[in-house]
Amino acid sequence: MPSSTNVARQRALGGALGVLVLAFALVYHFFPRVFHVNPGDMAPRRSMALGVATQARGASASSASSLVDPGEIDAGPPLTLAPAAVIAARSAHRNPDLPQQKGKDPPEVVALLVRADKALHAGQVAGAENSAAVLYQQALKLKPDSRRALEGLYESRARLVAAIGQDIAVGDADSARELIATLRALPGAADDVKSLQASLDTLVKVRPMLARAATLLDQGKVDQPEDDNALAVYRQVLVLDPQNAVARQGLLQVQRAVLDRALAAVAQNDFAGADKALAEAQAIQPNSLALRDVSSRVKGMRDQRAGGLLAQARSALDAGNLSLAEKLAGQARDTRPDLPGLDDFHERLMNARLYASYHPGQVFTDSFVDLPGKAPAMVVIPTGSFQMGAANDEADRNDTEIPRHEVTLAKGMAMARTEITVGQFRDFVRASGYRPDSVTMGGSSVYDERSGVLRDDPRATWEDDYAGHPADDDLPVVNVSWNDAKAYADWLSKRTGKVYRLPSEAEFEYALRAGTTTRYWWGDGTPDKRVENLTGALDRSRNGRRWSNAFRGYRDAYWGPAPVMSFMANPFGLYDINGNVSEWVADCWHDSYLRAPRDGSAWINPGCSARVVRGGSWGSAPEQDRSAYRQGVEATVRSVRVGFRVVREL
Repeated sequence: MPSSTNVARQRALGGALGVLVLAFALVYHFFPRVFHVNPGDMAPRRSMALGVATQARGASASSASSLVDPGEIDAGPPLTLAPAAVIAARSAHRNPDLPQQKGKDPPEVVALLVRADKALHAGQVAGAENSAAVLYQQALKLKPDSRRALEGLYESRARLVAAIGQDIAVGDADSARELIATLRALPGAADDVKSLQASLDTLVKVRPMLARAATLLDQGKVDQPEDDNALAVYRQVLVLDPQNAVARQGLLQVQRAVLDRALAAVAQNDFAGADKALAEAQAIQPNSLALRDVSSRVKGMRDQRAGGLLAQARSALDAGNLSLAEKLAGQARDTRPDLPGLDDFHERLMNARLYASYHPGQVFTDSFVDLPGKAPAMVVIPTGSFQMGAANDEADRNDTEIPRHEVTLAKGMAMARTEITVGQFRDFVRASGYRPDSVTMGGSSVYDERSGVLRDDPRATWEDDYAGHPADDDLPVVNVSWNDAKAYADWLSKRTGKVYRLPSEAEFEYALRAGTTTRYWWGDGTPDKRVENLTGALDRSRNGRRWSNAFRGYRDAYWGPAPVMSFMANPFGLYDINGNVSEWVADCWHDSYLRAPRDGSAWINPGCSARVVRGGSWGSAPEQDRSAYRQGVEATVRSVRVGFRVVREL
């Protein structure tokens, strides 16, 4: 016999095993999904495509919607592929108002209802002797007010209607026809039969059209030729049957083919072709997921391509290849017109073409290439057009200032922002060994403080100021001839490797006016601030002299030239352009503008002896400060009222 110890152990082991089995059974019964078992597993679908219930009908009355899992009701498209129960639950059918039941269902009715519920759950909805619809009707014969029977019959009819609609949607006309015949036998189904029969008739019409569209799709005739393509046929089907699922799916296939065309065009950098294909795809199925996806991909590739082209354009511009830079930038704009950075690049390109990569208003200085030193500070003058000369109604106008004519400066230039100073001219004389005309020809004019007039002084040179005293380096150089001014410009060209020259008369007036059309660049009368070194009625010489013809109420505190940049710059950034000292320009003197150049170039006659002086000076009367005023002077003249500035070609 076993020992008491062994018996105790066996009892303990058996008890533990029993507890485990019981726990397993309870979990399996109440939580079957733990073991991957679905208590609502459905029976096989019957041949009439009616589907099966998603849960068994309980013994008590319940609504039709309680037969359907809410998760299935909210399932995604396509709905036509869902069970008939799901379709019925999501349809517009609702239980009608049912009569109040009097008394409980008798046992024989309950038995019929149990069998009907099982048939409905198994998908045996109608058409057979033991189908749910037949059994529910038998129960109603025994108890006409049975709510459970009425609800079940209504659910059966809704399932049948959903199944027929499903068959029509997927193109199964034979099954739909068979089910309609079954539906016709159910009470209250006349309206549904009429509607479904119309849909079936439409299906019979469109089925050969759908077959034709599928054939065209296989042949690659997606949307071309115009009169025989899959897209056109699918659209015809949808006119007859707006809810036709096959046609709708066909449209998506057509759109996919068109979108593939867009991607193929992008692969060939044909973004215009891609845009055309995307527009065609949008017309087929607006804002579809596939369309949004491909549009996003095309945009990304477009941005990448345009950005790469712009980067290449910048490199070409930096290398000085302007034509290639412009071509690449044009391709970038064609690829993406709103590409960030394009406008800035085109401004750089324009500046490079017109201003040698400078920009209007920029100040720069060229260094000498063969010795220490720098050229004068230059300011870039913008291109443009202006009316050169005096207007017909301008006061103090003379015949040398007409006819007024339009001049266009199409090429950018830079002009010295001040007159050339004594210090700058001294550097030139020392470095070059040049002998100015005031030295070789002897003397210049100086201002006589006692008489208040200019007189010739054989000892005065370019190193002296207006009164014949040694000049400070920051004063504008005077007592220089036209020849001296040209020699200085030529020397700058050799020292810098750039083209320096005297400005043309048109360039000077254009820069002086700086976009203005008034009598002076600051306005039409006496300035209200210290704009230039002018003849002011409030100015006094060292011995108390006054100007006899001056700007009334104006005072600049100078009698004679002032250090450069002592006053305001004009709108182009030029100092002393219409005051301080008048300036030599390149042109020969002509007593009118008849046949004058209109492109801003200098008007030169070989061998001419007289040159043009422009701009007012510290001793000019107000009418001589007008923007249109001009005078002719022999090229050898040296005067304490005349200096010069230079232009640098870009």
